[in-house]
Amino acid sequence: MERPDSRKIDELRAISFVPNIAPNATGSVLVSFGQTRVICSAIVQSGVPRWMKEQKVEGGWLTAEYSMLPYSTGGGRKPRDIMRGKIDGRSSEIQRLIGRSLRAVVDLKLLQANTVWFDCDVLQADGGTRTASITGASVACAIAFNRMLAEGLLKQSPLKKHVSAVSCGIYRDIPILDLCYLEDRDARVDFNIVMTQELDFVELQGSGEEASFSNDEMESMLSLGRKGITEIAQLQESAVNDAKDPVDQDAAQKLAGHFNNG
Repeated sequence: MERPDSRKIDELRAISFVPNIAPNATGSVLVSFGQTRVICSAIVQSGVPRWMKEQKVEGGWLTAEYSMLPYSTGGGRKPRDIMRGKIDGRSSEIQRLIGRSLRAVVDLKLLQANTVWFDCDVLQADGGTRTASITGASVACAIAFNRMLAEGLLKQSPLKKHVSAVSCGIYRDIPILDLCYLEDRDARVDFNIVMTQELDFVELQGSGEEASFSNDEMESMLSLGRKGITEIAQLQESAVNDAKDPVDQDAAQKLAGHFNNG
């Protein structure tokens, strides 16, 4: 079977990270899965939600917001949620998923009485925006905590391990890894896998598109997912190590070069 972009069935799209892309955030990264590009930022602010104070819950909190920018898709301008007066169901579901995924790997007590806000803004969508957002948010989180450690604002990083995500699916009756938009559109089964760098599961989202799938097919997708997560985790670690300075003065040039080469 030939995939639209000629990849092997177990091959990820080209993945890259441009760290410190938003200098005013505590941590940030531009993550790309092929033609899908998302800016993920982490901003740490003092204070916690009211419910934590009322219930006397110790530690901090983290939450996420996700949006697709008006020019992120083809076929015309995508209206902003604010113009409709409310966030759409898909965006709400994705930002809750991002928040759950990061809370699974962050020690909220070590965060102290602070809140981490993750903003994931999709610049260009070609399938897998939720998985790219989780993956990028984890890198932005690590960069933010490293910056706080360097500035003496934290004594120990609350990030216990990286979390990342990847899509799998049944396309033309064959399990494949990391679906682009054309594959996602025509897939018989769509599966999103969220795992830690140690290959522990955080969340699984799978459904048949007017179809069912067998146990063997599910096992094949899980196997592909583990392979993909292993490779992604290594790229995440390298990206964090490359983000040595709190503010990357060359970020704009890197971004321009990234799009020119994309």
